[in-house]
Amino acid sequence: MKRSAGCALWLGVMLSAATLVGACSNDEAEPIVPEEEKQTVIRFVAAEYSTESKPFLEKLVREFEMRNPEIIVDLQVANWNVLDGIYTSMLSKNQPPDLLITNVYAHFAKAGKLNDLNGIISPELKGKLYPNLMQMDRIGDKQYALPYVSSIRNLYYNEALFEGAGIEEPPKTWSELMEDARRIKETSTAHGFGVDLTDDEIQAYLSYFFFGSGGGWIKNGKWTINSPENVRGLTYLKELYDQGLTDSEPTVTTRDEKQRIMGDGKLGMMISGNYFASVVPRESPGLAWGSGPIPVRDGTQPISFGVQDVLVSFQTDHTDRAALSKFLDFLYEDKNYEDMVTREGFIPVTSTVGGKLSRSDPTMRRYLEELGTAKFYPIQEPAWQAVMDTSRKMGDAVLYDNLSPREALDQLQKFAETRSGR
Repeated sequence: MKRSAGCALWLGVMLSAATLVGACSNDEAEPIVPEEEKQTVIRFVAAEYSTESKPFLEKLVREFEMRNPEIIVDLQVANWNVLDGIYTSMLSKNQPPDLLITNVYAHFAKAGKLNDLNGIISPELKGKLYPNLMQMDRIGDKQYALPYVSSIRNLYYNEALFEGAGIEEPPKTWSELMEDARRIKETSTAHGFGVDLTDDEIQAYLSYFFFGSGGGWIKNGKWTINSPENVRGLTYLKELYDQGLTDSEPTVTTRDEKQRIMGDGKLGMMISGNYFASVVPRESPGLAWGSGPIPVRDGTQPISFGVQDVLVSFQTDHTDRAALSKFLDFLYEDKNYEDMVTREGFIPVTSTVGGKLSRSDPTMRRYLEELGTAKFYPIQEPAWQAVMDTSRKMGDAVLYDNLSPREALDQLQKFAETRSGR
């Protein structure tokens, strides 16, 4: 009996020991591993406005990533000349950008490619973006785009050339513009008026002279490209060129190049955005310049013309709404946003920065007032991108007599109607 009890005791001890050893072995085989942090990537394709755009945005992204190590911002900054090609290539590979700075959006919205930003932006950001600009970036109840920057277009002129030609103030009408351009040509070796009918800005110059004649691109939901007013506007531009009163290569030299030509004293006048006041003095510090309104047809009411660029967010298989919201808040944070618009010479689209800058700068206050009543491109029209692209082919045809202004606008009107289905 004693021997049996001893064996049982020995067996019990061994089983207990085996259980303990087994438990230790299991712990070692399955160590507790901390859960890996999720990291989000935001592909951000941004427009290059000046030589300062890229370094500024790179610095901004670094600061954001330091504050938010769980979010990586894959930034690509591209000149407007190649921007379309870059994001088009990304879309063709089914790798759309999460955020894109662009000047069109409606055709993407119609194709179902964009996120509704109502479900992404914070209430704080929504509350400080100007409502009239937000309305232009909305289709129905969907906020498919956010205003990013805006500008007001003006006539800019070389004061020395004006003085040499005996011109005391900038022209307000087409007849004054024609006369002043003629006087500059006769009293100097400079060209009178710079006209950009290149791929970059032809839609802008068409707009100045469409609206300046009392016309426009669209009215009551219908395209009015070949209206009598628009034909008069394009005919006037052609007359300026035919009489040698414009620069010699309207379809070759871009707006930015013309600004440098003006800085060199070889151009009397041109229409550009209010960023002229920031960019040109850096590039041509010796230039004395002035500004005035866009000239309009005699007897027509003065106009303001505004342009806005927007931010859109494409639908992707990795869309992280919380991360996008956080980055957008950072991008529009007052300090960051004010730094950007003052560097680039833009008009702010937030009431906080706009209010601050307008309190200390009467010119900014005037620009913001003009922005409230300005004419704009019809960016809410899905066909606008295609119409704009087609208009870019008109410069050579009109100036070099392949097409009359009427014929060119008839063709563009027909294209717009066909593309829109109305």
